[in-house]
Amino acid sequence: MRAPMSWIRRYVDVPADQSGRDVSDRLIAAGLEVETVDVLGADVTGPLVVGRVLSIEELTEFKKPIRFARVQVGAGNGESIDGVVTAERGIICGARNFVEGDLVIVALPGAVLPGGFEIASRSTYGRVSDGMIASERELTLGDDHNGIIVLPPGSAAAGDSGYDVLGLGDEVLDIAVTPDRGYALSIRGIAREVATAYGLPFADPALVDPESLLPAPAGESPHGCSISDPSTADRFVLRSLAGLDPQAPSPQWMRRSLVACGMRPLSLAVDVTNYVMLELGQPLHAFDRAKLSGPLTVRRATGGERFETLDHVSRTLDAADMVIADERGPLALAGTMGGLESEIDDVSHSVAIEAVHFSAHEVARMSRRHKLSSEASRRFERGVDPELPAIASARAARLLIELGGATYVGTARVDEVAATEPVTIAADLPQRISGMPISADRTITRLESIGAILTAEGPSLIVTPPTWRPD
Repeated sequence: MRAPMSWIRRYVDVPADQSGRDVSDRLIAAGLEVETVDVLGADVTGPLVVGRVLSIEELTEFKKPIRFARVQVGAGNGESIDGVVTAERGIICGARNFVEGDLVIVALPGAVLPGGFEIASRSTYGRVSDGMIASERELTLGDDHNGIIVLPPGSAAAGDSGYDVLGLGDEVLDIAVTPDRGYALSIRGIAREVATAYGLPFADPALVDPESLLPAPAGESPHGCSISDPSTADRFVLRSLAGLDPQAPSPQWMRRSLVACGMRPLSLAVDVTNYVMLELGQPLHAFDRAKLSGPLTVRRATGGERFETLDHVSRTLDAADMVIADERGPLALAGTMGGLESEIDDVSHSVAIEAVHFSAHEVARMSRRHKLSSEASRRFERGVDPELPAIASARAARLLIELGGATYVGTARVDEVAATEPVTIAADLPQRISGMPISADRTITRLESIGAILTAEGPSLIVTPPTWRPD
């Protein structure tokens, strides 16, 4: 799990003088395995700015497609040609994924990119290229090299710092999450550990009434849901939205967070579900409602059923597999991966956001049976907080309403979650096991700091574990 310090600091007021490495030391002392502390763009130096594409000239006399773009990079940025400050540069670029008016990232002459690649003004393809329009891979922000970085409209202005827009300089903790610490596969869980390690207050993003995040539902009925086998899942929340603008871009702050965590932005609906999963730890899936036939059901597969997952693999299902299905058949391997038949595409405007609390061991078995590990299965097989489906789905719906102009239709839900059973322990148990002087008061303080509810009964403590600690 990659956790940017900038995101952690939203929920914990970490002292400004504490670096990512300082925080890493505290987390390691608390038992988390922090493998590295990376700095985004550590190998990038020199002028990196936002540019606006003013014009594009297609150079057709060469063997491969080449373009000459005039790019506005802002005035007064300290760069000059022949001693004259200019707000416009001509740049040669082979990428095809940008048009006039787009906002791009420009490395100006004097910049040095990863690998020691120095940017200079040079003659090429019969033009003078005065800089470079950068891709994610060239800045080591991701593996996408199919085109250059195109920023969402209105997210920046020509001449703005590319470092600020892309979040370069942000420290990112890379944590190897062990099976007993599934909560650490979220910014919420890591931030809570940071707060405990420093003895600071924790602003839990999940401590909110989920229904308060949403407006009154529209008049039409929401898509229905059910659980046919209680051994597969015990909570299903399905929120229906209509009128989503499928072309609405993800905001730059969201794209920046996803890239820092190692995910590639794809589309608003997909980015929102990934963002909320990283934030809270609850995997979500967005279905195109127009492609659904009847209510969604969590059920066991019928042996021999087939369907194609999002990785374009046609799978034959086992009778022990869990699926989410409609009246026509399976739509997703439950808690693992969705299917192609109902995926969100670039014309989807009606969406159903699925949030389910699945059986951890059932997801683990199915993931291994199909040799298919995903971001969702990694979380579910370690145990996800059963209180999150309502909160995470409401958070995602709210973002799609705010960012994509969607209308909230309503919610269907199934709730069969059993109450958390308390555990009775002797107050001096930690001291007797460790052989160290650990008072009962210290034991109580530590348990309460992770969200446990305690009552004393003679020499014993009755402890109700927090829902996010299934272990």
